[in-house]
Amino acid sequence: MVIFLGIDGGGSKTSCLIGDETEVLGTGTAAGSNVIRVGEAQARESLASAIRQACTVANLKPAQINRTCVGLAGAARPEIGDLARQIISELVPGEIQVVGDMVIALEAAFGSGPGVIVIAGTGSIAYGRNREGQIARAGGWGFAISDEGSGHWIGRAAAAAALRAWDENNGETVPLLDSLIKSWRLETREQLVLAANATPSRDFAALFPTVLALADSGDRVSGDVLNQAGGQLANLAGIVGRRLFPDSGAVPVAMSGGVFGRSALVRQVFYNSLRSERPDVVLNPNVIEPVRGALELARKGPAK
Repeated sequence: MVIFLGIDGGGSKTSCLIGDETEVLGTGTAAGSNVIRVGEAQARESLASAIRQACTVANLKPAQINRTCVGLAGAARPEIGDLARQIISELVPGEIQVVGDMVIALEAAFGSGPGVIVIAGTGSIAYGRNREGQIARAGGWGFAISDEGSGHWIGRAAAAAALRAWDENNGETVPLLDSLIKSWRLETREQLVLAANATPSRDFAALFPTVLALADSGDRVSGDVLNQAGGQLANLAGIVGRRLFPDSGAVPVAMSGGVFGRSALVRQVFYNSLRSERPDVVLNPNVIEPVRGALELARKGPAK
C-alpha cells in the first residue's frame, strides 16, 4: 500500500492528512509552520508534531510514507522551498514536493479545473486558473504592503480604527480599543501605540478573534473593519477574475482560510461585493480546506 502525506503549513496552524490512494487514514494539527512567519525552529517543531499526530491516528510510522506534498506561503522563493524540503526530509522519507499555499488551495477547490481561490488566513492572496490553463494572482505581497483582508490586516486596521474612534470621541471609552489593549496583555492606550509601532511588528493577527467577538456583539467600529476586509478580498478576487475570465460566463470562486471560516460577515460582504461586479460569479459556499489539496497533489506526484 502506497502512503501519501499532505501538509498545509500556515502562519497560525499546521494541518496534515495521511492517506492511501483513496482514503484519508489520519489527521494532525499543530501550531504554525510557515518558515517566514515563525522561523525555522518553530516550523520544525510544528511539522514534527502534526506528522506524529497523523501517524498515530493512522496507526502508521513516518517511515512508511512514500510521497509528501507541503503547501506554504513563500514557497516560490528557492531559499524557503529548499529549507522546507530539508525539514520535511528529516521527518519522512520518499518524494517531497513543496508548493505555494495557493496551489494546494486551488487543487482542493477545483482539482485541475478552472476557478479563483481567495485565501484569507494570517495573510491573504487571490489565485486562479482559467480553462486554457493560464494562471494569475493578486495580493499576497506581505504584511507591510499587502495581504488585504487577512487576519493581520484586520488586526492592524482595527488598532487604527480604535485609535481614530478615540480621537473622534474626545477621549471617551472605545470598547474596541479597551479590548485590543487586553488582547495584547497591555494596560494603557500608550502601551498599545508603542506595541503597534514596534520593530519587529507585534502579532496583529492575534487581534482578529477580539475584533470578531465585538463585531458579533454589535460593535460598530469592529463591524466596519470586517466589512472593509470583505470588500478588500472581493477586490482581489475581481482582479484575478478580470484577468482570467474577461468575457461573460460562469466564474467559479471559492474561499479558504480562518478569516472566511470564522466570520459570516466577511463571507457575506465578499459575496455581495463580487456579485455586484460580476453577476456570473458562482461561489462555493463552503470554506475550503487546503490540506485536502496537498494530499491530492501528493497522490498525483510532481508535475512532469
